[in-house]
Amino acid sequence: MYFLTGWPRRLMCPLKSEEKPFHIQPDSHRVFFAVLSQTQISIWYSRPSVLIVSYKESAKAASQFGSYQQAEWRPDSTMIAVATTNGYILLFDVLAAGEDKYLYEPVYPKGSLRVKVTPSYKEEQCAPALSVELKKVMDLQAPITSMQSMQEDLVVATADGLLHLIHWDTVTNGRKDINVCTVPFSVDLQSSRGPSQDFEGVHIRDMEYCVTLDGFAVVFDDGRVGFITPISSRFSAEQLRGVWAQDVIDGTCVAVNNKYRLMAFGCASGSVLVYTIDAATGSMQLSHKLELTAKHYPDTWNKTGAVKLIRWSPDCSVTMVTWECGGLSLWSVFGAHLICTLGEDFAYRSDGTKKDPIKISSMSWGAEGYHLWVISSDVSQPLESESENKATTQQSDILQFQFIKSALTANPCMSNQEQVLLQGEDRLYLTCGDTAQAQSTTTSSANSDHQASKERNTLPNTISISQGLSTLLGHRHWHVVQIQSTYLESNWPIRFAAIDTLGQCVAVAGRFGFAHYSFLTRKWKLFGNITQEQNMVVTGGLVWWNDFIVIACYNLIDQQEELRLYLRSSNLDNAFANITKLYSETLLINVFRDMVILFRADCSICLYSIERKQDSTNPTASIELLQEVSMSRYIPHPALVVSVTLTSVRTETGITLKAPQQACAAESIMLNLAGQLIMMQRDRSGPQVREKETTANQKKLLPFCAPVVLAQCVENVWTTCRANKNKRHLLEALWLACGEAGMKVWLPLFPRDNRKPHSFLSRRIMLPFHINIYPLAVLFEDALVLGATNETVLYDGLPWAGVAGAGEPLEALFPFCTVERTSQIYLHHILRQLLVRNLGEQALLLAQSCAGLPYFPHVLELMVHVVLEEEATSREPIPDPLLPTVAKFITEFPLFLQTIVHCARKTEYALWNYLFAAVGNPKDLFEECLMAQDLETAASYLIILQNMEVPAVSRQHATLLFNTALEQGKWDLCRHMIRFLKAIGSGETGTPPTTPTTQEPNSTGGFEFFRHRSISFSQSAESLAAWKFSLQKTLSMPSGPSAKRWSKESECAENMYIDMMLWRHARRLLEEVRLKDLGCFSAQLGFELIGWLCKERTRAARVDDFVMALKRLHEDFLWPFPVIPASSINSPFRNSRYRTAVGGRLLKSQSADSLINNEMDTSASNTPRSHSWLDSLNSASREMDTASSHGAHTQEAFLSPLLNKGDDCSIGSATDLTETSSMVDGDWTMVDENFSTLSLTQSELEHISMELANKGPHKSQVQLRYLLHIFTEAGCPEWCVIIGMIMREASVISQVVSCLQSAEVPVDTVLNIKNGLLAVDAWASTDCLGYKPFLDLIRPQLQKLVEVTQEQVQPEAFQPTSTAKLVEPVCPWPEDSRGGPASLNTSVQSEEGSGASRLEEEIPGEEQEEQPLEEGTFDCTLS
Repeated sequence: MYFLTGWPRRLMCPLKSEEKPFHIQPDSHRVFFAVLSQTQISIWYSRPSVLIVSYKESAKAASQFGSYQQAEWRPDSTMIAVATTNGYILLFDVLAAGEDKYLYEPVYPKGSLRVKVTPSYKEEQCAPALSVELKKVMDLQAPITSMQSMQEDLVVATADGLLHLIHWDTVTNGRKDINVCTVPFSVDLQSSRGPSQDFEGVHIRDMEYCVTLDGFAVVFDDGRVGFITPISSRFSAEQLRGVWAQDVIDGTCVAVNNKYRLMAFGCASGSVLVYTIDAATGSMQLSHKLELTAKHYPDTWNKTGAVKLIRWSPDCSVTMVTWECGGLSLWSVFGAHLICTLGEDFAYRSDGTKKDPIKISSMSWGAEGYHLWVISSDVSQPLESESENKATTQQSDILQFQFIKSALTANPCMSNQEQVLLQGEDRLYLTCGDTAQAQSTTTSSANSDHQASKERNTLPNTISISQGLSTLLGHRHWHVVQIQSTYLESNWPIRFAAIDTLGQCVAVAGRFGFAHYSFLTRKWKLFGNITQEQNMVVTGGLVWWNDFIVIACYNLIDQQEELRLYLRSSNLDNAFANITKLYSETLLINVFRDMVILFRADCSICLYSIERKQDSTNPTASIELLQEVSMSRYIPHPALVVSVTLTSVRTETGITLKAPQQACAAESIMLNLAGQLIMMQRDRSGPQVREKETTANQKKLLPFCAPVVLAQCVENVWTTCRANKNKRHLLEALWLACGEAGMKVWLPLFPRDNRKPHSFLSRRIMLPFHINIYPLAVLFEDALVLGATNETVLYDGLPWAGVAGAGEPLEALFPFCTVERTSQIYLHHILRQLLVRNLGEQALLLAQSCAGLPYFPHVLELMVHVVLEEEATSREPIPDPLLPTVAKFITEFPLFLQTIVHCARKTEYALWNYLFAAVGNPKDLFEECLMAQDLETAASYLIILQNMEVPAVSRQHATLLFNTALEQGKWDLCRHMIRFLKAIGSGETGTPPTTPTTQEPNSTGGFEFFRHRSISFSQSAESLAAWKFSLQKTLSMPSGPSAKRWSKESECAENMYIDMMLWRHARRLLEEVRLKDLGCFSAQLGFELIGWLCKERTRAARVDDFVMALKRLHEDFLWPFPVIPASSINSPFRNSRYRTAVGGRLLKSQSADSLINNEMDTSASNTPRSHSWLDSLNSASREMDTASSHGAHTQEAFLSPLLNKGDDCSIGSATDLTETSSMVDGDWTMVDENFSTLSLTQSELEHISMELANKGPHKSQVQLRYLLHIFTEAGCPEWCVIIGMIMREASVISQVVSCLQSAEVPVDTVLNIKNGLLAVDAWASTDCLGYKPFLDLIRPQLQKLVEVTQEQVQPEAFQPTSTAKLVEPVCPWPEDSRGGPASLNTSVQSEEGSGASRLEEEIPGEEQEEQPLEEGTFDCTLS
């Protein structure tokens, strides 16, 4: 509503004086301010805020009259009455000093048109020169307690109990005296006699005249309060009657609100009681209280002292209160608290020390409420700096607080209701974010204002702006528009502002004329003819209709009320305006679809229709009067009407789900009459026959029913003209802001599934709810309320605050104030209210219509949380708890499980039992999550179970979740489950594990076996583009045996329990030939793959069906089946040595395939027979790796495994990775320009392209090479053969075959590989001829296998003592039999030297850790 901004200003007085001012009084227009000191009266001008004239009493007169006390202006600002302490009234004439005499004149730049063209430009710009002359002195012979101007009379109350009526023009009429004791007082005006004897001997301490109530609100010296009104038009003792409030005995001051007919009485207790007069009985009724609460102001709420002053703003929408002990507080008209300077940064310095609140002796609002003029009683003089000369100006101690306010306070039109528009003295604050983005959705070009308008003219009236508004909620910044200075300097203050429906144009109106601004062009548009601007006064406000501005104004030349339409895109000139003459002054204007509604000063309402006409290049609009409705029977005074609007809201008729189109018609008039919301519906009770004939004319003439009061204490009303059949509840509702009572919504109730509604059920319901912000706009489809709030910034730490003495500047005394945008969800309040009233069906309809909103899950959470907090912490038993109803309600939505667990995690543990007693057992909810495959939510329920159940139950459910997460590859969740299971086993149940959702995607915290290893596969954008691959490996060896995962010291049942689950999962993956998943599983969870494969060599790691395994690998790694080129039968590339030479010529580096024949002929003979076959497999692998690392340009470092001398069968490091840079491996884009000079035949080029086509993705190559290395280290020759085949690397086959020739290799392994290769050969002959060239290449190796299997070997040769621990007999799985630590004897030894496997996942920046093997750290990069 009203918001403080910036720092207060201190006004400098140019006259030296020893007297300090203590009282300020504005004239009726708030242009001039009278400032009193003890013997001096000064008149200040509002803009610029300068001193005009000062009158000082002579010493002799001052001793006779006494010091000045208070002042009152005559309504026409020509006289001032000043009361003195000795009971005198001094009447001063305020005279203009003659023509062309001004104190200040503007200096314009040379050639400015304003000087020549603007009529009377000086008086618009400058403070006029005035003179003050003492005209008459009146002695009332008693101390004066209060003065009040009433039309042509001045009413003065004196301490002897008299009321003096003094005519301003004292020549024509003298004065009347009325004794207060003779005025009969009663509780209400209907009583026959009143207890007047109670008021003997009292006098009036303070009073104020209320125009709309036609009477005086008074405070007596004994603290009682009352209201005095004349029964007839004559103001005499016989005709006066009084009513008094029975419960008030400590009144101190009073202020009246004319627009809302309210009387605010300040009390000695520090609270303000706001009364209204009951229209029926005439008694005083308490409307509401304004008081600080202990909740928000625990230190000061009861230490403020008595209320000293109350001041209503000029538009009567807010009131400012100050107390004897100091401080300022701002409330809206019906008690919503907006600002208070007794708390937060206003009351405390940045170091935490308390400030003394500012004490105020007098205050007054400036024009339009943009300033609050304050005279403080204790702000001391600032110190004079050395640079200033000694004749510095004297401080006047007048402070100006600056405010910005909502445009709804003065111009409550519909287009201002869905966007927050704040207006300040010289600028506008808007919430319409990036207009360029908004414009792109509606117009395609904005090169010129006219062109943009032509395109926008094609937009329909009913365009929905909800989607655009939703995108504007993401930031908190305002769009600040500076009002055009040329317009502002001659038309200050700005009185009305309006924004269009799309938020792209804004119009403002000041004293004369108006101007508008376009966000598309970032320019203001002013009247070209300044005379036209100065001859028009906007009286009733201005609104936007499409791209027309509709204005209710007064024509000063013709002395005529008019309704004007100006097209936004045309020049601002009356020649382009559509002008309609009116017969009474317009007070309010609004637009609904294609209708304009006017409220006029004769208490009548006029409805006009607007029609657009595209006659020429500039479109025009025509206005036609539809209907006039007289409201004089219901409205006692036209100034009481706060807002008027047309709406499609109805009570009974036609509310069904069948006819949403009827909801678009203007069915009702909503009138806010002094806070009472009155509705007048169309009267459809008459015959509704000839619907087909002239439907429009029938609608015009349809009368309105008698008015109905819908609500009390209404400050703002929101309704929309849009229709949306999916969200009818929200769009056809009526939204009300009711001050301290929060908000209310008048919600339609629709029968479900087109059923006939029950006759006893109402069609609408009024639901109240509280929100934490002051509402300024309602987004109907988005179920949001927009608002604004004051924020403060302290600057008292700057050097100026450290000056010793009392000269603390304002910047240190007050924080800097800013205004922030806020928004709040209200849907959960409405759903709850419907459930309280057993309207669950309506709540479900409403919730389902909003289920698509992004914050709908939060709405459900809030609803559960609020009800739970209220009911579970209630001290009294609740007869009909709401929580079970809410729980049943949210089960209708798929988000039920998440909602409950999120709410529980944000609630105290003490309330969980109450919550789950209503929503169900957490074990059942956990199982529902598993069935729904919602593992993250199930993990959250696990934390609930850990706190509410015994550890055995938690372990059981955690195991279920762990196995499911393994199946689905949720590795992050798996890591958390491992940690969780360990925590249960080690007794750490007091510390619940962190939620999976809050962790980083690859968090490694919580695993001792994972902490000291890291292997990172990272690919930058450049390397992706260039098909370069960079592998960075970091290995570090922790000190001490405690770092080893399966060391015997740290072995426990929990580790065993977890390991068995991991083994079982790994075996399932291997049996199902899911090598890619196995690699991911090992890499993500730190699973020791090599050691486990060594144990499973004769069981799960056997391959039974080579063809199926080969096909599955092709599918898993997206590896294409090879195709055979037509010319490859006699291709030179079949000669491997020639192929190596070509590869070297192409890329000056060796191809991986060039290694095939370098080792092929010699590997068998070079392998020492003295080692076991596993050692030979590893050594051959290392030789192959070493041979491939001597490229000319590519330098590759490899870490060879460290073999334990005492154990011939130790496992090598899992981090060796053979990755070469060759054309066949994918770096074919890097072929240099010399390629064109190579003498390659067509067949050679064709073969190269075929090789490229037969390779899989680069990522798959890396993964397969890595798996090959793992299986080589683990001694699984079957898998080595299959991976070698899919990559078509004969060196791998050669190496395996040479190792299989060892006598130590089990016969069944050799037979299995031989039979597998033969099966692949048979399959290739029929189904995949592309494999035939490669099979031909390795045929010598296959022949060797056949020879080996034909040899007769003694059985004991296969079981040498050196390998007995590794080659185990087939036995039941240890994890199935839940074996103890004894079953780990082989794995412990076999894995002491092993590293963890890693499978590269192509995620940029992803880091993974690996268990170290060798001492020291090696950083290796492969490219």
